Amino acid sequence: MAESPAHTWGQTIGTTFEDGVKRALATVAVKHGLYLDHKGPRAARPGKKVVWTDLEGNAHDLDYVLERNGTEGQIGDPLAFIEVAWRRYTKHSRNKAQEIQGAVLPLAKKYRRYSPFLGAIIGGEFTDGALAQLRSVGFAVLHLPYSEVIDAFDIVGISASSEENTPQVEFRNKLSQWDRLSAADKQQVGDALLATSKLHVRTFIDNLINTLTRTISRIIVMPLAGISTEFQLPDAAAAFLSSLNVDASMEAPFVRVEMRIEYSNGDSLTVSYQSVSAAVQFLQNLV
Repeated sequence: MAESPAHTWGQTIGTTFEDGVKRALATVAVKHGLYLDHKGPRAARPGKKVVWTDLEGNAHDLDYVLERNGTEGQIGDPLAFIEVAWRRYTKHSRNKAQEIQGAVLPLAKKYRRYSPFLGAIIGGEFTDGALAQLRSVGFAVLHLPYSEVIDAFDIVGISASSEENTPQVEFRNKLSQWDRLSAADKQQVGDALLATSKLHVRTFIDNLINTLTRTISRIIVMPLAGISTEFQLPDAAAAFLSSLNVDASMEAPFVRVEMRIEYSNGDSLTVSYQSVSAAVQFLQNLV
């Protein structure tokens, strides 16, 4: 069954939006010597999708990954995971936020030694709650409102606005106008989608670059040893702690190593390992 003109028009806006984002991220990648992976063929992976697996072996489809030491034929280290979404209406925006989280957070956990940048570039109508949900779990969020999407298409004389009761013939007219545009004009619309909100775009890109170029400022290592003691009441536990002579040297069994890595841009990462060898291996792979 053929797709409705309304659906096709929505896909056209979404694709144009993604293309504009891709060009902006490609500029960052070139400037900082990184590889930008995106949908399409790549010798280093099968098919056209960008797919990474989490610790449990689950595969996640992604939009954009910035890699260090990545090439056309070699998968690199993931320094940034960036998802893009376009929605005309706010319904299902919470579900989309959860979908983005579900795709990226398991990978952020697996590759935590890189403390990757987590980004979501959202176009169109999204609820404040959906955007806040993404920010609450560590995403940098760039939201380009629906009105700015309309302004971008106005540049080439196309009225992109629509409602749920818009006749199908109007969508056919929009698609016809779009098909008659040159490749350069279509690219102009994609670039304009980001240009209409320069301040917010600049803030998002600056945050991305700060993560990509940060350095380690210090590493705090805390070997923990001792015998655990259990209590039923807070007062009893407090009394026990108050009686400890923490300055006295005590021989006790090793428990774990805790480390806090602090970066030049204010980011930090706390890790805990049950063995010294695992902690050393983490540090050897730390960037």
